[in-house]
Amino acid sequence: MPTLSLRGRLHRGLTATAAVASLAAGLAACGGDSDAATTSGGAASGTVTVGALSNGAAKETTVKVAEVKAISAELPKSIASSGELTIGVGALPAGSPPLAFVGSDQKTLTGAEPDLARLVATVLGLKPVVNNSTFENVFIGLDSGKNDVAFSNVTVTEERKKKYEFATYRQDNLAFVVPKKSTWNFDDDYENLAGQTVAVSAGTNQEKILLEWKAKLAKEGKKLTVKYFQDANSIYLALAGGKIDSYFGPNPGIAYHNAQTAGTPKATRTAGKFSGAGATLQGLIAATAKKDSGLAKPLADAINHLIKNGQYAKWLAAWNLSNEAVATSEVNPPGLPLDNS
Repeated sequence: MPTLSLRGRLHRGLTATAAVASLAAGLAACGGDSDAATTSGGAASGTVTVGALSNGAAKETTVKVAEVKAISAELPKSIASSGELTIGVGALPAGSPPLAFVGSDQKTLTGAEPDLARLVATVLGLKPVVNNSTFENVFIGLDSGKNDVAFSNVTVTEERKKKYEFATYRQDNLAFVVPKKSTWNFDDDYENLAGQTVAVSAGTNQEKILLEWKAKLAKEGKKLTVKYFQDANSIYLALAGGKIDSYFGPNPGIAYHNAQTAGTPKATRTAGKFSGAGATLQGLIAATAKKDSGLAKPLADAINHLIKNGQYAKWLAAWNLSNEAVATSEVNPPGLPLDNS
């Protein structure tokens, strides 16, 4: 769920704060899978604690959840008989708060992604076994059969549909972050950027979108100043010092920064969001399984059960991601087109 590249076109949602997160030391391994960060638990007790060991990134919340026999009956026989759901999460090498990172005990994988995976596994009556790896190895794990499903901030794309099937669970959003005292808001209208100075990371999807808005404003005789900085620290120092008005980046990383700075002189807030897929399509993050595995429908039904019964909202709220909620989990919805996957 990263490095300072902050949201490549394939790994949507890389966070700006990951590079400065103090918990990154717990994910020192650089390749392959990490047994040290492999975790399980939740199905037997009927409760899942979300936001545990998050070092302030989330509000620890106990969520009551139990197996739903009508949904677990939909599972492929091989998975049902195994009693386990093996889950790939791509948090190596540095973690991606608040999505997936090693917790304050320096060994347990925590974050919004593994937490939802544990909730879903519990609804399916399966023991969740979470395998941490690099983002690239998440897909290798699916291809090889090592993992049944990935909960790893994977955006649905038409290219990925050739090999994988999806059950959506979060919007894929970008956001503007401003000092908490700022009165400016994006309000889903690029015209509000006129006269603003906005930071963005080079080579990212959000840069492409921001530069398109800059060109539109220029044609109208209005100015948008775009600035670039070396790293996340520099971006937020510039924001606190008034050198920029806002930063345009991945919504989860901004939510994390808001949580970490709350109550401090450098407190920030989200001033608006925008689909990572652009103006014409809402990007969606999804649980990802091998195509024709038969898992997408039971996964979507489990997520919809959590939505209907309120556990989903509690999970999002714990991680400050309520602004990425979906009304329903969809199986294989339209994804980013082939020319922008």
